[in-house]
Amino acid sequence: MNLEALHKISYGVYIVTSGKDRCNGQIANTVFQVTSQPETLAVCINKQNFTHELIKQTNVFAVSVLSKNAPLKLIGGFGFRCGRDVDKFEGVNFRIGKTGTRIVLDDSIAYMETEVTKEVDAGTHTLFIGKVVDAEILNSEEPMTYAYYRETKRGTTPSSAPTYSKTETAQEGKRMDKYRCTVCGYIYDPENGDPDSGVKPETPFEELPESWVCPICGATKDQFEKVE
Repeated sequence: MNLEALHKISYGVYIVTSGKDRCNGQIANTVFQVTSQPETLAVCINKQNFTHELIKQTNVFAVSVLSKNAPLKLIGGFGFRCGRDVDKFEGVNFRIGKTGTRIVLDDSIAYMETEVTKEVDAGTHTLFIGKVVDAEILNSEEPMTYAYYRETKRGTTPSSAPTYSKTETAQEGKRMDKYRCTVCGYIYDPENGDPDSGVKPETPFEELPESWVCPICGATKDQFEKVE
């Protein structure tokens, strides 16, 4: 069986938020419309995540659709840190929606708010189905696909994601031969540089400023290892 076939399924990249008095958000790629009458959405969230806890408590969630130009720093802030320990919304532009939860506006092209109507136990994850109570388009930019995030942005997948593969790190290492973040698995490829951080293509890892950090999780240079 070749599990690489699963990587051919199309996904987007979204920030799913929930909570009222205390809010949190996380990166998700498993978001899809279920029905059109009434309009309903489904999201798949790991049971260990703080966002899962808040959705269970409040029965609401919002989805921000990220632009293909969204920086890895934003994705890493919501995808590789735990909301129980940090405020992921610090320095992020958001609004309070009709459901009372926060909606991320930075680098978002649209958003939807829902009230949960059903839950489906999916083992390590829960599939939350919600009726759409509000939705807006924010701009006309293109949405980021998960393939674009992985192949062009060189983003990695948290181990709590529904699509995470245990072989992902090894496969990335074969394809990219430079430096890997030991915290989140991001690979710095000098051929691509790190445009979101102002690092031009063809910049060797050794020439990166000491202040440079992993664009996904914020790890420092000394937390990278050379890919053999």
